[in-house]
Amino acid sequence: MAGLRLGPLLRYVDWDTGSAATIWVEADRPCTAEVRCADGAAGSARTFQIAGHHYALVPVTGLTSGNTTAYEVLLDGVRVWPLPGTSFPPSTISTPAVAGPGRPAPGLLVTFGSCRQAAPPADGRGPHGPDALDTLAARLAADPEAVRPDLLLLLGDQVYADNLSRETKRWIAARRDIREAPGAQVADYEEYTRLYYESWLDPEIRWLLSTVPSLQIFDDHDVVDDWNTSAAWLAEMRATPWWQERVLSGLMSYWVYQHLGNLSPAELEADALYGAVRRSPDGTDELRAFAASADTDPGTARWSYRRDFGRSRLLMVDTRAARVLAEDGRAMLDPAEQQWLRENALEGHGGYDHLLIGSSLPWLMPPLIHDAEAWNAALCRGERGPRWARIGEDLRRRSDLEHWAAFPASFTALSDLIEEVGTGPRAPATVCVLSGDVHHAYVAEPLIPSTARVFQLTCSPVHNSIHTAVKLGFRLGWSRLGRWLGRGFSRHGRTGRPPVSWRRTSGPWFGNQLMTLALAGRTARLRLDQAHKGRRGGDGARLVTVLDRELTGP
Repeated sequence: MAGLRLGPLLRYVDWDTGSAATIWVEADRPCTAEVRCADGAAGSARTFQIAGHHYALVPVTGLTSGNTTAYEVLLDGVRVWPLPGTSFPPSTISTPAVAGPGRPAPGLLVTFGSCRQAAPPADGRGPHGPDALDTLAARLAADPEAVRPDLLLLLGDQVYADNLSRETKRWIAARRDIREAPGAQVADYEEYTRLYYESWLDPEIRWLLSTVPSLQIFDDHDVVDDWNTSAAWLAEMRATPWWQERVLSGLMSYWVYQHLGNLSPAELEADALYGAVRRSPDGTDELRAFAASADTDPGTARWSYRRDFGRSRLLMVDTRAARVLAEDGRAMLDPAEQQWLRENALEGHGGYDHLLIGSSLPWLMPPLIHDAEAWNAALCRGERGPRWARIGEDLRRRSDLEHWAAFPASFTALSDLIEEVGTGPRAPATVCVLSGDVHHAYVAEPLIPSTARVFQLTCSPVHNSIHTAVKLGFRLGWSRLGRWLGRGFSRHGRTGRPPVSWRRTSGPWFGNQLMTLALAGRTARLRLDQAHKGRRGGDGARLVTVLDRELTGP
């Protein structure tokens, strides 16, 4: 009898008709996975095999718009979800009420963040404190009537391949010699699956992901710290004996566990690789060949994607695998990816009220850090000679100087695109860049003559921590002294002033946290919740709101 190894995860929910969804599962053997809903909607799919593991992405059809229905999962006709004896509420699929005559487009409630290391069993006593996503799940499970997000947006570092828990290190040490590279880090596909089990089998997280749709994108720790930071870095990594297996396994596991669920049923139907993998008795070779091609030639794969939610548009941008690393032509996005972003931002311009650009790396950083990254990029391309170029490369890696500012032409292109989209009579009400990575949260606004309100909304980490020295560095980066120091970097690197100025309007906050953006009509409201330990004598953790502000008001 087939068993449920991981999942279910509710991934795609159709916002055009409100009638379809997809559910992702991993089984322990080949089988037919089936989803049955209380309202009669249903779907089934045969599992496909990758590296000895069995997965299915089940398309559910016949859903009713504007409705919430409970569902169950069956493998070869035997019910495996909900789990026997569970104390959690039923897993449900909620569909939006489709706009029509006299019925406005539905609003969107999106909760987002990044950088989540799996929580230890005694979370509140762990090194990082309470897990914000776990705490949200517990709160929603305890109150079935509570308002749930329409979408979880997970902006990178869903797993940490280079920073493992003690339990996973012990598991890896039992299967290979960790005295050999890459040591106590993930080495292959099987070890990647362990990371997802550790993270997504957490009971609260498992239930949350089964009932709230999620969209995801990778960042560096999903593969390794500083992934694709420079051409020199990549050359050094490719010279090691373990790197190829690591990066191929990282891309393969990302495609299976995260990327497939980002796609609509129509996109899945048109995806040649997905079709080939499903037709094959074992799709490992096909997927491995794809990952190898994606690693050596980023133009062969597109990890970015677009989703429209009523009158809100999300463009999730790959800021890791689509880079151009040659120093004389560095770009955050290769030309094809940049064109994709531009075309999807401008298509139907005037037909949406809010544009969300998902970027794991922030566009607008503390000014000192922005100037330092632009200065470092100038050094590395030889602006101050070979000796400074070597110093610059070392600094780039030691200090993680690899955000949009470290790719000056890309920073300018994104700034210009945002101003173009946000200006004129057809401009949306807001353009928001949603980011994580930097282990603190803040709101920044550019000083541009746009019609739309433009925001950099950064929220990180979901469950991690930050060294005190780094925290002080970020505070300095936002200060007047930091701006003055940044001008010194600019003069030395001959970079000039950035093409756009900005100011921080909320934050910074440090701690485990989630932002929630509420979009309705042409209004937008932002809330930031932090996970705090339970009160003295109480149990568990709680979410505390530290920011609640209107974004579209005066």
